[in-house]
Amino acid sequence: MRKPVDRISGRGMLAFAKRMASLLVVTGFTGIFSSAFAVESIVTKAPKAYLLEPSSGTVLYSKAPDEPFVPGSLVKVMTAATVFQLLEEGEAKPDQLCTVSEHAWRTGGAPSRKSTMFAAIKSEIAIEDLLKGLLVHNANDAAIVLAECIDGSEEEFAGRMTDFARSIGMTNSRFSNPTGFTEQPNSTTVQDQAKLAEYVIENHPDLYPLFSLPEFTWNRIYQRNKNPLLGEIRNLDGLGGGNVPEDGYSGLASVDRNGRRIIAAVAGLNSDKHRLQSLNEVIGGAWEFYSVQTIYPAGEKIADGKVYGGMESTVPLVAKTDIDVLLARGGSLEYRLRVVYDGPLMAPVKEGTRVGELRVIGKEGVVYRAPLVTGGAVAEGTMMNRAVDGLQELLFGWIG
Repeated sequence: MRKPVDRISGRGMLAFAKRMASLLVVTGFTGIFSSAFAVESIVTKAPKAYLLEPSSGTVLYSKAPDEPFVPGSLVKVMTAATVFQLLEEGEAKPDQLCTVSEHAWRTGGAPSRKSTMFAAIKSEIAIEDLLKGLLVHNANDAAIVLAECIDGSEEEFAGRMTDFARSIGMTNSRFSNPTGFTEQPNSTTVQDQAKLAEYVIENHPDLYPLFSLPEFTWNRIYQRNKNPLLGEIRNLDGLGGGNVPEDGYSGLASVDRNGRRIIAAVAGLNSDKHRLQSLNEVIGGAWEFYSVQTIYPAGEKIADGKVYGGMESTVPLVAKTDIDVLLARGGSLEYRLRVVYDGPLMAPVKEGTRVGELRVIGKEGVVYRAPLVTGGAVAEGTMMNRAVDGLQELLFGWIG
């Protein structure tokens, strides 16, 4: 079911943008649409905050996105994501048994008096149960057992975590342990945490529900989910929180309301109360200050694509569905529209062929991408058509 959309106010403004967009093909600037009114925006006291709409990749809010902080227990989201990927690749199996070492038991288990799933020393536990202990109980013993089972030590597994983080775009994160203990602290950023949440939600929808599992019983000990955000923010279904003396409280949240998912990360707060308040401010802003708006209806020509060797020299480029973009309500809309495709297109051209994309570009970079297809067919031209096109390319190149 499609989401309800709000049309952009000001038809003249939108018409101008569309006229500009139709002028450019291949790559380049295609137009700006804006208005003179000031836009209300998200305000939060969080020193570091990031708000992402993952379906379009739109960055709705960003404050100190690349400033590092120590995540504490929040690192367990990264620990889980690393194991998720190994399960997907077949390097580990859900029913694979892992032995609880004395180190894991003493450092992260009952003797540690920290968050634990109360795994018995020298017992064997399946990876799927260790993941439940990790994400429901916030269990340090589960994190250590997983690391030792997969790579032989916490240090080796932490290296794997760092490498995997880089592979999914978390370029400013470094990991030294899977628990969040601060003797050798981990380091990350709110932008990297949002990327991590986006990766987990998009790539592991079957495992993501573990983050909101209400309770888990192990070793005959019942424990409720220890995620401090669950039940405190409406429609929140993940991911976690942490706090350390050096950098305060941090949180990574994902909320799905009325079919729209939002990911928020905050850090540097001085209490769990302020963390919750900041997350509510940032998440609430996604619905208060932004709306889904249609900038092109399905089938409307967005640009002309150049055609080489055809009966016609151009073909219309269109979108198969409405191009709905999450944009700020009201004014101060400074977005550029850019059509990008690999041209010229070689005749014959079939209708409905995907050839490029429309990009909506804001202050934070590309905030939305939509695929473009050919809106008609172009038959192969005569020898004369091809000769003329060849001469044009030789003399002038293919410029839009």
